[in-house]
Amino acid sequence: MGTGGILRGLVSATLFCLALAAGPVRPAELSQDDVDFRKLVFEKSKDQRLNYRLFVPLGYDASRKYPLVLWLHGANGRGSDNVTQLTGGNVLGTHFWISHEVQNTFPAFVLVPQCPTGQSWSEPELNRPSPTLLLVMEVFAKTQREFSIDPDRIYLAGQSMGGLGVWSLVQTYPQKWAAALVLCAYDNFSNLLGITMVPLWLFQGDADPVVPVDTVREMARALKKQHANFRYSEYHHVGHDVWTRAFAEPDLLPWLTSHVRRDRPASEGQLGSPTPPQNP
Repeated sequence: MGTGGILRGLVSATLFCLALAAGPVRPAELSQDDVDFRKLVFEKSKDQRLNYRLFVPLGYDASRKYPLVLWLHGANGRGSDNVTQLTGGNVLGTHFWISHEVQNTFPAFVLVPQCPTGQSWSEPELNRPSPTLLLVMEVFAKTQREFSIDPDRIYLAGQSMGGLGVWSLVQTYPQKWAAALVLCAYDNFSNLLGITMVPLWLFQGDADPVVPVDTVREMARALKKQHANFRYSEYHHVGHDVWTRAFAEPDLLPWLTSHVRRDRPASEGQLGSPTPPQNP
């Protein structure tokens, strides 16, 4: 077993012992996600409460600056259990970043909030963050205060409903993000100039029954017209679960980590040529 495996084993054993000492949590209830992701709650007021999970890189050293990935889950991750946003269709989107292979080259924090049942991150028609997504931004700011986070390496990623949230955050706070991934989601682009400030990689299946591929192709054409810095990957005969292909892309991590906010000139949004969309 390598050093990473030994450290993870020691962490697992320590948390297991703490769970035994705590009493109310039985050993059988301690999942691997409970070991890997801290289970936290942000309470702004009696009526404003947000569940979230946080992965802290092993061997965290406060004297270093760490990147952070903010993952926004799809609609099936909604709830109040602080679990579902890590499971089901969101397994790849959350666990890709914490794998040994990724953490060895990209030791990043992973912030995974949970949207409550009946709410959403954003609506494309309104194109502004929902109250829940604004709470996420407060959790994000809290995490920056508590840990040594590199403000120039903050990355956004989300799928389906989470992709709507990514579009909203990119257009509302374009100066904050080093790069963003959007999987199977659409938007009406109320702030195209803001979007051009953030490098993007869009993923879409041409057989998606939820998000019509023609809509995303039209979005790609609009981004190209604005000289946005983006890539567009469209997969033939792939439905809504495009994440199975996106997180298998060998260039995903190198592309994402190549972007650092401080390296981006203020005028970048209007310079350069984007990766051409596939069959838009």
